[in-house]
Amino acid sequence: MTITYIYHSCFLIETAKCYYLFDYYKGEMPELNRQKPILVFASHRHTDHYNPRIFTMLSDRGMEKIYAVLPNDIPPKRYPGTASEMIKVYHSQEYELPCGTHLQTLLSTDRGVAFLIRCEEGTFYHGGDLNDWGMETDTEQERKQMRGGYRAQIAKLKGRTLDAAFLPLDPRLGSTYAEGILYFLQQVNVKKVYPMHYWEHPQIITRFLTEYPQYKSLF
Repeated sequence: MTITYIYHSCFLIETAKCYYLFDYYKGEMPELNRQKPILVFASHRHTDHYNPRIFTMLSDRGMEKIYAVLPNDIPPKRYPGTASEMIKVYHSQEYELPCGTHLQTLLSTDRGVAFLIRCEEGTFYHGGDLNDWGMETDTEQERKQMRGGYRAQIAKLKGRTLDAAFLPLDPRLGSTYAEGILYFLQQVNVKKVYPMHYWEHPQIITRFLTEYPQYKSLF
């Protein structure tokens, strides 16, 4: 697999058979093979994770097969008009997608879903907004509910080996910024980690690796 970071939570994965594009919001897209199918995933309807303009952009580039994989929280009025096929998904389900792709969805702790994908080249996970979003200002009860919801979903990944995981690392959470990614790394065997959702503050990655140097080999 070839993995390209686009912006925010958006990554492009290229395999021998197709492209997988996750949570396009904005940013420059690289050159693409027009004959190769592209599966466009959006984890939820928030504007920093779903921009329907991506389908027009891909169509204008002459992409021949564009598949939209959208969760049920995106309303029909925001569905693409230029996709070859629209696939509506729900949380906690499994789907067989084009290009020999198996999809399992998890329930987000914010909106929509997270994606676990298995294809010939490997297995990878895109968390969307599934994270331990506990804020410093939350009450203990709010923290407990958020922590429990997040850990219940990550438990579904135990026993799996992931080739790549795309995980939120958001500096807005203050002192609790690393709790979600730390729990994930403690529970799930993953070969490569790609932080996301850090807005305009990539230095949060340096902070994390300084505070937790045992994970440097994964980044």
